[in-house]
Amino acid sequence: MSQSATLETDPATGTEHFDVMVVGAGISGIGSAVHLQEQCPGKSFVILEKFESFGGTWHMHRYPGIRSDSDLYTFGYRFKPWVGPPIATAAEIKKYMGEVIEEHGLARHIRYRHRITSASWSSERNVWTVRVSRLDEGDEVTLTCNFLYMCQGYYNQDKGYMPEWPGMSSYRGRVIHPMEWTEDIDYTDKNILVIGSGATAATVVPEFCKKARHVTVLQRSPTYFIPGRNADDLADTLRQLEIDEKWIHEIVRRKRLFDGKAVTDMSFNQPEDLRTFLLEGVKALLPEGYDMKHFTPSYRPWQQRIAFVPDGDLFAGIREGKTTMVTDEIDTFTETGVVTKDGTVIEADIVVPATGFNLSVLGDIPFEVDGRPVSWPDTVTYRGMMFTGVPNLAWIFGYFRASWTLRVDLMGDFIGRLFALMDRKGARKVTPRLRPEDAGMEIGDWIRPDNFNPNYLMRSMHQMPKSGDKPEWKHDQDYWSEKDIIPTADLEDGCLVFE
Repeated sequence: MSQSATLETDPATGTEHFDVMVVGAGISGIGSAVHLQEQCPGKSFVILEKFESFGGTWHMHRYPGIRSDSDLYTFGYRFKPWVGPPIATAAEIKKYMGEVIEEHGLARHIRYRHRITSASWSSERNVWTVRVSRLDEGDEVTLTCNFLYMCQGYYNQDKGYMPEWPGMSSYRGRVIHPMEWTEDIDYTDKNILVIGSGATAATVVPEFCKKARHVTVLQRSPTYFIPGRNADDLADTLRQLEIDEKWIHEIVRRKRLFDGKAVTDMSFNQPEDLRTFLLEGVKALLPEGYDMKHFTPSYRPWQQRIAFVPDGDLFAGIREGKTTMVTDEIDTFTETGVVTKDGTVIEADIVVPATGFNLSVLGDIPFEVDGRPVSWPDTVTYRGMMFTGVPNLAWIFGYFRASWTLRVDLMGDFIGRLFALMDRKGARKVTPRLRPEDAGMEIGDWIRPDNFNPNYLMRSMHQMPKSGDKPEWKHDQDYWSEKDIIPTADLEDGCLVFE
């Protein structure tokens, strides 16, 4: 078990104490720790991770072909150049993260197999008391910290979302959710039914096609896809010119963000033109005369995530007759497969419900503030990162229309600036609170359905913090405005109360 360098203890309890506790050693936690170490070198910190290794999503998922659906020039950190193909495998991402840990000496700060079971804030002492289950030792310890930096992600990593369909108990084959996949599962020469058509389906289907007899994709509604080469011509040209990799990373990153903004703006201002562009890109890779109903969503582009398909590999299986698309709903399972509502019979040896996950609000950890349980739906978010009435806590919730990690970098700067201000003020506590001028402000869902509405968010929106209609209290998922607003946000405008 790696140990943090600090030996500081809480004088009130004698327990080990840290200035900052980073929760999670995934892509968010590792990046946040680097920013914390570089921007606040005097702060002690520890990283708690429940798994036996770093990586988060890229460690726990083991399903075939697992890869990013964001390009690594923007999904990677701004401080660490990416030198591989834009779309990367889980192994490549973990290697990249491992290099970051080594280059910044983070290993001594990480404690693996540590799961937080509760967190309680005391205004009398201005500390968080955190109960931690040490999974290897089988015991619990208590740690304290001044600030909780929640970097554990946004979905339940223990169990995926599994709908209950009629007749499932009669099915004699195997039902394996992608989150429960193990590397010893053999699907050679099997008929596989994949339920769902999002990014996970787009990942597993091409891999299944390499060994399975046949793969059927059953979807209630289609998804937008962007096919393209898994290469970056600009990066390749700059490398031919022997440009330094740091410059290549910055230039390509800016170009991809520029193009991403154009697509996002188009999704709001010219949705039909973007829709046509996306559908034509897919149609060009399908057999002539193929029924495009299987790839024509009913919603506006970017109202749900658009999945990138590197080298069009999802569509190759359709052209080769190895993949069949079915757009319908399940009527019932049978002993040998499923029957859809229009009567289509699908035989399957293995069913893979690529049906997504269950949202997790701040790790589903029980939080208390001064003895009162925190109810997240009763809070309002401050800039999508802190919450009214909850002191000294921030949560990284990344972007959907841009790479998640872009918010790691933005928040790293914000937290560094916040800590510097607290030190100058001699403040030990900072709490977001609505101002008098915010009375009567319209308060709504964390994310408005007309903005972004994937099923996992809509199912769990009632558990999430609220969002206001003023910029300070809004979570609008717009990286391109936040990249200018957050670095210059006035931390003394009254939204944050320092004590």
